[in-house]
Amino acid sequence: MAGEPPRAAEVLFTADLVLVDGQAKRDWAILVERGVIKASGPRKDLDRPEVRIVGFPGRALLPGCVNAHAHSFHSLLRGFGDDLSFEKWRQSLFKLAAPLGPDQIYIGALFAFAEMLLHGTTTVCDFFYLQGGGNDSARAVIRAARELGIRLVLARSFYDGKQAPKEFRETVHQATDRFHELRKEVADDARVSVLPAPHSLHAASEEMIRAAAACAKEAKTPFHIHVAVTEQQVKDLQEQLGATPVRALDKMGVLGPDTVAVHGCWLDREERALMAERGAKLVQCPGSNMFIGGGITNIVDLRHRGVVTALGTDGGASNSRLSMFDEMRSCAHLQKVKRQDGGVITAEEVFAMGTVAGGVVLGQPVGGIAPGQGADFTLLDLDDLSLWPIQNLPKNVVYAMSHRAIQDVVVEGDIVVKDRQLVKMPLSTIRDRVRDLTRDWTR
Repeated sequence: MAGEPPRAAEVLFTADLVLVDGQAKRDWAILVERGVIKASGPRKDLDRPEVRIVGFPGRALLPGCVNAHAHSFHSLLRGFGDDLSFEKWRQSLFKLAAPLGPDQIYIGALFAFAEMLLHGTTTVCDFFYLQGGGNDSARAVIRAARELGIRLVLARSFYDGKQAPKEFRETVHQATDRFHELRKEVADDARVSVLPAPHSLHAASEEMIRAAAACAKEAKTPFHIHVAVTEQQVKDLQEQLGATPVRALDKMGVLGPDTVAVHGCWLDREERALMAERGAKLVQCPGSNMFIGGGITNIVDLRHRGVVTALGTDGGASNSRLSMFDEMRSCAHLQKVKRQDGGVITAEEVFAMGTVAGGVVLGQPVGGIAPGQGADFTLLDLDDLSLWPIQNLPKNVVYAMSHRAIQDVVVEGDIVVKDRQLVKMPLSTIRDRVRDLTRDWTR
């Protein structure tokens, strides 16, 4: 691709402004080698004659967003489960998702990943549970990610809940064997990784959850699990298991530094303290939690206790938008209104949740601008009115910015979005495939 830096060369990325650790810096540069940041500092200290320069004049360079929880195939179902109770929404999802095979899931992943890239996301954790009796559907997701250039963490679900369609379910041995199989297949791919993800306490048995946790320890990865999405789920679990979700995980012996709880809208004070004590982490999906009427995660208290918290969009069928900048804004506003205190959380804090904290909960060196981090960047048009005046760029990015300001996206040193256009596949190709697939669908 014309203008793309050679993979083996040192490349100096420059822009009018660079956002580093929440501060906008002028005359700053980032030295990249083989897709990894080698140094970050004043341009005069890094600029050498033998280093190739990739400049973005008129742009602000930010670390790429990390979407720490999503369901890519959900994007095909956007609009079909809107304005429903959670239970009716779930039944709608089961009905529409079950028939999807690898070809359809590939199109859905292209659709979701394209939208994410165009909204500044460079890494996504796709919590994938439509297995279809093997790994072919998961491979379809991986194929889509590779073709568009997004960095993918595939959270392969462990799911045996009998209320779900058979296409979602596996035995413990099947899930374990297929996880290891898939992980080995992507072992040499710097942009793709796999981690285990027991779906939830209501959709995965204790044996399944223990097996996923064991896989995480063996693979030295985190494991992700839906926790306390709705109040009714918590009440049901108390009846079934005699414990609330976090307490139940602790009784199983799997609550620890490897554990990443997703949502966590209905965690009581003791559970939040227990997560902090065990070193567990959390991903909040504020847009989705509002969409389904789930609740508001107590991010302020979790952060106060030292729990690492990140952000995700969830799926296109349970949010309708796949913008991490939307999630940052929503997260901040929900916490402020919940506490009736406009100063309870800052733009800089939620921006970090949507970037570097996402890398932490995924176990990936992404989301920051520092040596050793992946060279993943989002470039903004400084002439866009939504960023004016630019005296306080970090605040404006979170609270004011329109998605139209996002111009270019870099993943592992490769430019994958240029002037608001996908580089590796025409957006029209994806539109046509989605249109052909969904033309005759009905709710």
